[in-house]
Amino acid sequence: MQMISPHSPGTDDSAGAKKPAEAIVPRMKILVIEDDLEAAAYMTKAFREAGIVVDHASDGESGLFMGSENTYDVMVIDRMLPRRDGLSVISELRKRGVNAPVLILSALGQVDDRVTGLRAGGDDYLPKPYAFSELLARVEVLGRRKGTPEQDMVYRVGDLELDRLSHEVRRAGKEILLQPREFRLLEYLMKNAGQVVTRTMLLEHVWDYHFDPQTNVIDVHVSRLRSKIEKDFDKPLLKTIRGAGYMIKDEG
Repeated sequence: MQMISPHSPGTDDSAGAKKPAEAIVPRMKILVIEDDLEAAAYMTKAFREAGIVVDHASDGESGLFMGSENTYDVMVIDRMLPRRDGLSVISELRKRGVNAPVLILSALGQVDDRVTGLRAGGDDYLPKPYAFSELLARVEVLGRRKGTPEQDMVYRVGDLELDRLSHEVRRAGKEILLQPREFRLLEYLMKNAGQVVTRTMLLEHVWDYHFDPQTNVIDVHVSRLRSKIEKDFDKPLLKTIRGAGYMIKDEG
């Protein structure tokens, strides 16, 4: 595979973050289901450097659960997986009404293998080995071709609106400027509007890693986000649920 670009996106968590950081706001969100941890780590790092939000599952059952419970613009699924093979995952996702475009990765590259993969519900098929530049291009094409339904691209809670395509946030028609991490935090909260979102859930889905949920990094970011989306507005939307987590909800 080709080497990825040495450029790494800057952090968006520091207080001194510069304005150009807005340029690396993720353009799409994808799920990679790959049991080869080295290959998965490579892909995840490279996709993130390209500005794409990535979730990873290392086996078919976990991938099926994540693909069913979350909304993705594209899924990249390895054909040979433990616990449940890739084609079975795709077929079951389609039965459950998940229509996100799927790119199949496989060491099996014969015509019959590709046809089988496409008939199982895949949208594209890339044989191994491959260059990451081609994988990225195919993922971008799939994202543009089908995308996500409009109702999933725009989240609304009361007079607060978040557009996943344009990455614009407005409340009562007033634009609110967010840093990339703040945008991802608000996106996840609004996706789960009316439900309690725990600190552990935020660590897994917004920060993409696990550590002590008692750390105050989440509280700090929630506080910053709350000040931006509630300042100059009468009605609070973002609530702290003592001992549980957070919830964004319009009380009416």
